[in-house]
Amino acid sequence: MDAPDSQPKPHRGIYLLPNLLTTGAMFAGFYAIIAAIGGQYADAVIAVFVAAVFDGLDGRVARLTNTQSEFGVQYDSLSDLVSFGVAPALVLYVWSLESLKEHGAAWGKFGWAAAFIFAACGALRLARFNTQVGVADKRFFQGLAIPAGAGLVMSYVWTVLDLGLTGAQVQFITPFVAIVAGLLMVSRFRYYSFKSWPRSDKVPFVWLILIVLVFVGLAVNPPRVLFGIAALYALSGPIVTLWGRARARGRHEPRATEPPAP
Repeated sequence: MDAPDSQPKPHRGIYLLPNLLTTGAMFAGFYAIIAAIGGQYADAVIAVFVAAVFDGLDGRVARLTNTQSEFGVQYDSLSDLVSFGVAPALVLYVWSLESLKEHGAAWGKFGWAAAFIFAACGALRLARFNTQVGVADKRFFQGLAIPAGAGLVMSYVWTVLDLGLTGAQVQFITPFVAIVAGLLMVSRFRYYSFKSWPRSDKVPFVWLILIVLVFVGLAVNPPRVLFGIAALYALSGPIVTLWGRARARGRHEPRATEPPAP
């Protein structure tokens, strides 16, 4: 007589709440694409940030309710590719990069290539993250996370719109922003993930003051404050990584000894 199987059979259903939030993120990203095609660029930018809010909630809700699943992980990655890879790339192209065609066919190709680089780097970033989930240090991301990359380029678009400029007026700056954001996503720079923060219910009082200042800034001028936060976070990776390497080299270099006295 065969021994009964002690392994529990996998549940065939899926968890509703976290996957519903993931669907909301993908819906917001898809709406951003539709809004950009219709020329509603500010609405497209806001939709990407709404997708980021949903994306931040789905993982936390899954962990809090113990409803994590492999299906949810893969679905979240596909949603991220739509909302933070394809949607921002298309917004950048329709809003600004497409106007490069006015300067010739080569410039036109450079415009869509810059948008593709951002989307492709986002896909590569997601693939690398999925293959390193079990071995990577949870305190840090290797490379700029794709929601942060999307936040950087979309806050740039929103800031330019807030200044009263058009995408055509910054058509030579936009490719640089798109390519740099894409390369940061596939870089080896270390970015703090904030997944282990806060470590307890107590935080330093200064953090509360900073949070209040951020909320006030967002109420006064959301585009510029978001762009400032996104730019600072994007710069933090190279700074932290290079500073850490310099400290490591300093610890391993032998100290110079003074010559013996005559």
